[in-house]
Amino acid sequence: MKLKPQKRHKALHSLSREHHHGLLLSWKIRSGFSKNIAISRIQTYANWFFKTYLIPHFELEERYIFSVLGTDNEFVKKALKDHQYIKFLFLEAETTVETLSKIEQELVQHIRFEERILFPEIQKIATEAQLLSIEKNHQSKDFIDNLEDEFWR
Repeated sequence: MKLKPQKRHKALHSLSREHHHGLLLSWKIRSGFSKNIAISRIQTYANWFFKTYLIPHFELEERYIFSVLGTDNEFVKKALKDHQYIKFLFLEAETTVETLSKIEQELVQHIRFEERILFPEIQKIATEAQLLSIEKNHQSKDFIDNLEDEFWR
């Protein structure tokens, strides 16, 4: 069964593009594993992505997106719990194959959840003023990848 792409309100387009880059991080981790790349090389890239893109993305969602549904909403609670766990994985003292694998898996599951469940729910109940606020507070910037070590190629 093929899932139809979700029609996204323009206020959420740039967030969905950022999700695409998160999925690419997961693909790059898997690609590194399949090529037997040293864990330290994969970790260096993953940590760069985490600090440069993932932390600001989480902060934006937590500040401007989740508030549409409120902190008592079950989907928001799940998303916040996911954010906390993904951050925990990135901040582990020692990164192992298992840690990177878990990051890859959790990130994909989390992004799919937000795209397929959370964002459609937000779109259903958000007022035009809330959507405009999201758009105003999330200035989309071009993704500039770290190409110092393209281990995934």
